[in-house]
Amino acid sequence: MEVLLDYIFTAQTLVLVFVVVLLKTSIKFVPQNRAYLIERFGKFQSTKEAGLNFIIPFIDRISADRSLKEKAVDVPEQSAITKDNISLSVDGVLYFRVLDPYKATYGIDDYEFAVTQLAQTTMRSELGKMELDKTFEERDVLNTNIVSAINEAAGPWGIQVLRYEIKDIVPPQSVMEAMEAQMKAERVKRAQILESEGDRQAAINRAEGEKASVVLAAEADKEEQVLRAEGEAKAIVAVATAQAEALRQVGEAAATEEGQKAIQLDLATKAIEAKHAIAKESSVVLLPDSSTEAAGVVAQAMTIINQLNKG
Repeated sequence: MEVLLDYIFTAQTLVLVFVVVLLKTSIKFVPQNRAYLIERFGKFQSTKEAGLNFIIPFIDRISADRSLKEKAVDVPEQSAITKDNISLSVDGVLYFRVLDPYKATYGIDDYEFAVTQLAQTTMRSELGKMELDKTFEERDVLNTNIVSAINEAAGPWGIQVLRYEIKDIVPPQSVMEAMEAQMKAERVKRAQILESEGDRQAAINRAEGEKASVVLAAEADKEEQVLRAEGEAKAIVAVATAQAEALRQVGEAAATEEGQKAIQLDLATKAIEAKHAIAKESSVVLLPDSSTEAAGVVAQAMTIINQLNKG
């Protein structure tokens, strides 16, 4: 009886182990962004995507595990000849991903090696269409052309090239020296142009400053002349006003007896001064004996003044 129980226990254990192994081999958990290719009796059966999947144990097997993530691969340095027969050393980085796991598995043996070799040959071909200067100026165009050419050829492999980036373009040493000399000449040329532009602008600024200075000086002189004329006009008006006021006061004073005496005294004084002036010029004037009288002196003074005015 004990032997029978041991046999039953052993059988149950074996069945349990078999079930566990069966479940383990039939249940497959596929990670995100990966794909399992299932073969049945050596022939492709299906593609299992991310999540819980079941296969038939001992009949189905996972033939390939493909990553669907974007992948970056270094493209080794290689030599290429440009359109103007300049040898260049070029390397780059290729970014691609698997779109169709079936084609990437059964369409080509090693898709990563194939796409890398295709990138090298395509890059040499594209560089051969361009001149040396264009390879530096139009690097984005070169990258785009390489990606387009690779995608066209890699379609049957289930591969999509997302972008290609050229890392370094190294020309020969002699070409680099010539390029450095050219760049130095260009920098000297730009510096000379900037210096001449600065001199021209400085000359323009000086001319404008001198022009503004002349204009301001002319305006200041004009204002000065206007102010001087206004001042002289005011002075003339003031003098005329003063003379008019003096004549008015003299006229008012002359209307009185005291004024008449003052006028006669003034005329007599002027007559005496006139005599002195005539004497200095050696001119002889005959005066009447009655010149001692005041009225005679005044009359004689008037005569002398009139003669001097006529002379």
